Amino acid sequence: MTKHYDVIVFGTGSAMNIVSELINEGQSYRYAVIENDMVGGICLTRGCIPSKMLIEVARNIRRIREADKFGINVSYSPPDFAWTMERVWKRIYKESKEIEHSLKHHPLIDLYQTNGTFVGDYTVDVGGREIEGEIVLLCTGSKPAVPRVPGIDEVKYYTNDNFFRELRKLPRKTVVIGGGFVGLELGFFLAMMGSQVTILQRGERILKEEEPEVSELLQRDLSRYMEIKTRHEVVEFRKNGDRQIVVAENKLTGENVELEADAILVASGRASNSDITKPEKTGVKTDEKGWIIVDEYLKTSKEGIWAFGDATGKQMYKHKANYESIIVYRNAFKGEEVKARYDAVPHAIFTEPEVASVGLREEEAMKKYDILVGIAGYEETAKGEAMMVSDYFVKVILDRETFRILGAHIIGPEASILIQEIVNLMYTPDGSAEPIYNGMHIHPALSEVVERAFFHLHEPGEWKKHHHH
Repeated sequence: MTKHYDVIVFGTGSAMNIVSELINEGQSYRYAVIENDMVGGICLTRGCIPSKMLIEVARNIRRIREADKFGINVSYSPPDFAWTMERVWKRIYKESKEIEHSLKHHPLIDLYQTNGTFVGDYTVDVGGREIEGEIVLLCTGSKPAVPRVPGIDEVKYYTNDNFFRELRKLPRKTVVIGGGFVGLELGFFLAMMGSQVTILQRGERILKEEEPEVSELLQRDLSRYMEIKTRHEVVEFRKNGDRQIVVAENKLTGENVELEADAILVASGRASNSDITKPEKTGVKTDEKGWIIVDEYLKTSKEGIWAFGDATGKQMYKHKANYESIIVYRNAFKGEEVKARYDAVPHAIFTEPEVASVGLREEEAMKKYDILVGIAGYEETAKGEAMMVSDYFVKVILDRETFRILGAHIIGPEASILIQEIVNLMYTPDGSAEPIYNGMHIHPALSEVVERAFFHLHEPGEWKKHHHH
């Protein structure tokens, strides 16, 4: 017997926003919720939340270590590693269990804690039983992309999936594969806790999605605490007794470097879960990597099936998934036709210093618009001087004629907060920088560095002459 539902939901991340909204409205739909991992979604259980809790520890350690610039002499010992990891894990585990409990006990919801695999039209196999649904929400998330490098199955490696759950002993030496968000944030944490960290990045710079000058500055800064090897590709893993060896090829010289590792962290991108869910069996189109293809309303190629969040393979941020959940709620359940907008999706990397970006990079903007570029250094403001920071900056990109904000890029303390006033203006009807020119900024707050960037406008490329790292 195939069990019938009004709504089938894959994943317990941002899709739950829709389910709770419908239930609060008093809709009496029957829901099947499918989850093949910890309940609560990637962000809570193995992403943003646990990593930020660990990074808060790391940021404090870095500030303590650098307190001598203010003439403060400190002796400190880093916190107990196992205790720190356990504290974070307990908090995450408790919240996950609470969500799981409420789903299991809700009269309108059946929770299937297993893989969901499509076997036909609107029909899903959940652990050997078949269910079907009128509306299907594919919020299938993503998983770590593990490179198929010789020897990988012989070594013990971590990804964000098992890092928080399993790592309890501080590795003496850590090799991180990948110089993106996850690798840098977790690498920074381990380095601050006292591990000797090496980051291997295949491309010519870390954070390849950011402005080159942002990546360069971050790399220079983080290199004080860890070794960052760019243009190094991992070619082999092997075990030598108790020791694990990572072999990487230097792409410039062709030579191989061998690195010893007590812990290996694989953070080389994300992969689709379509190999498990098989959406093609119900007529949902995916691209060659298995990411689900949606239109601007977040509809898939199959009537009544919607996808959002990591499942589409684009801009995998929790806040973007939450935004998309609102779009799908309105389109799928309220009969509206709202297009998703992506011209101002911000993101941040929570190392110390922070990096935050929104909108276009300078090079992209130049191709489409006639632009001006504004730049200001933190040290040009009273607060920046008080904090004794130098080299960090805010960069903004404007349309020359309309002063519409096209993008912004910040590296420095509190970048994730500073960028928000720019993001909010980008969501106004004309997206203009005008309010910054007409408004007041508290003196001497750090936000003055944003204001100054808008007052220091240059021709594209020209700002480099005026701004010296």
